[in-house]
Amino acid sequence: MHGPASSGWLLVALCAATGAYCLLRMRSSVGEQRRTAGGEALMGFGMAAMAVPAAVFTPPSWAWSAYAAVFGAAALDALWAARRSPHHLHHLVGTAAMVYMAMVMAGSPAHAHGGSGVPLLTGALLLYFTAYVLLTGVRLVPVPAGATGGPATGSGWGDRPELARACRLSMGIAMVAMLLTM
Repeated sequence: MHGPASSGWLLVALCAATGAYCLLRMRSSVGEQRRTAGGEALMGFGMAAMAVPAAVFTPPSWAWSAYAAVFGAAALDALWAARRSPHHLHHLVGTAAMVYMAMVMAGSPAHAHGGSGVPLLTGALLLYFTAYVLLTGVRLVPVPAGATGGPATGSGWGDRPELARACRLSMGIAMVAMLLTM
């Protein structure tokens, strides 16, 4: 991705840590949570790989096609899963955004863009992920004690919905940052 190396490394760290946590969430006893966590781990690690500053490592030209193929397959999986749960529509948008970014990076000579402004699809994705980040952030605001049924009951910290939301929030923020650098 384009942009300063320090922000690129911060994105790499954020996305890799999120991907690692999602791998831990795959130990859940709930099948749908394991499946969702697997998709989110793929997104986290894929975003980390794409965020490595170009000054440090420039992937070979075929790598962008590989990214597009992997996330294209993940998009098809999310489309299939969206029949059961509307949450997977967000995964569909996220994987489609990754395909789009990989295609843009593959088509940009030496990853340099002219002064053509923000393409329509980039702008639409920025609006979507900005709204997603704001809504998810609001959902993480703590409620007063006693307003809920008590602490989350699950088989462990990997099943806690607030941690999963925080994971999705961090990936949404990273997606906004990555789209801004395009």
